[in-house]
Amino acid sequence: MRVVGGTPRGQDTRVITGIVLAAGTSSRFGRTKQLVELQGKPLVQHVVDAAAGAGLGEIIVVLGHDAERVEAALRLPPNARTLVNPAHEKGQSTSLVAGLRNADPASEGAVVLLADQPGITADHVHALVETFREGHPRIARLRFRDGPGPALLAREVWREAMDIEGDLGARALIAAHPDWVQEVVINEDAPPDVDTPADLARFEI
Repeated sequence: MRVVGGTPRGQDTRVITGIVLAAGTSSRFGRTKQLVELQGKPLVQHVVDAAAGAGLGEIIVVLGHDAERVEAALRLPPNARTLVNPAHEKGQSTSLVAGLRNADPASEGAVVLLADQPGITADHVHALVETFREGHPRIARLRFRDGPGPALLAREVWREAMDIEGDLGARALIAAHPDWVQEVVINEDAPPDVDTPADLARFEI
């Protein structure tokens, strides 16, 4: 377990991919939550901006439900692109697999981010990358005071990650191999997921 402070972000020529999972149907929210405006921009844009601000080498936004409207709403940095997952209704695992399969061949690892976590910041993402580059764990995962957060998967575990099925994501791999995980401790409460309009209202207060 490692506690990360505020190390400044710098440039690095090694490629780390950001995979933003934004294909869900938003069934609990009642409408396409990726498009819901929060602080002047769509929900998913907050996550894309966090990945971009962390200096990742490439960003892949995996779309599915309402893909055309979500893509049209996005403002992508030059190193980002969208990918439509036609199998998104089979669960989150299919979007993770799609993102990993389309990553740069030179990528050493992938930060897996959820489109409904707008409270994840560039500093959070950078903490994962910094830990990976210093210690090269198979999996680096944020650990907030009250629970886990996003993870970075080293390329060496991607093949097994691609065997995950259903509505699970990287957490299925973490559950199967806890010994692979290096936790990156963040001395904050975990930003909540936005699953319902009530969740969104908490961000807006």
